[in-house]
Amino acid sequence: MENSSKHLYYLTDLKDYKISDGYNDIRGWSVRDRDNRVIGKVDNLLVNLASERVVYLDVEVDDSIIEKNYDPYRSTTSEEVREFINKDGETHVILPIGLVDINSNDEYIYTETLDHNAFATTKRITPGKEIERDYEIAVLDNYGRTISTKKVDTSDDVATNRIEVVIKTEPSTEYSDTQRIQFRRDSDISDAE
Repeated sequence: MENSSKHLYYLTDLKDYKISDGYNDIRGWSVRDRDNRVIGKVDNLLVNLASERVVYLDVEVDDSIIEKNYDPYRSTTSEEVREFINKDGETHVILPIGLVDINSNDEYIYTETLDHNAFATTKRITPGKEIERDYEIAVLDNYGRTISTKKVDTSDDVATNRIEVVIKTEPSTEYSDTQRIQFRRDSDISDAE
């Protein structure tokens, strides 16, 4: 029985799909953090079939990430119980393509927003494992906490290609109690009309 909630597929598992002409096949290219440190290499690409786009890079992390021996834990439903996240054999992370750029001349991928520690503290997975929504949320949450505001150099003399942003997250809007009451009244009026 096919998993109807599955929304991400490894490109290597999709026999009828390939990288479009004119685009680099970045599999095997190294991935660098904002400090130009190698954090791993692109092992595969994760495709959302509904949009027919690559949305994540499947990155095999460098030994330096694993050797940091950062053991992230997360709470389960019981606040007293904490679950170990990274286990032996979990050597891959996902990286949204909206956070990376390509250096075509030197054939590497880089991010201007995440440092080595961001990758070391990210939940890892076993190569080829199905990507579940819980894993996506955990990774994106970690990247969101560790993201840098370092300015991206977009000058013409930089030999790079920007990857099209596919995943966008909407910032949550915070309302004061007064605004919330006014918003509620406005929506009640429009509902009543």
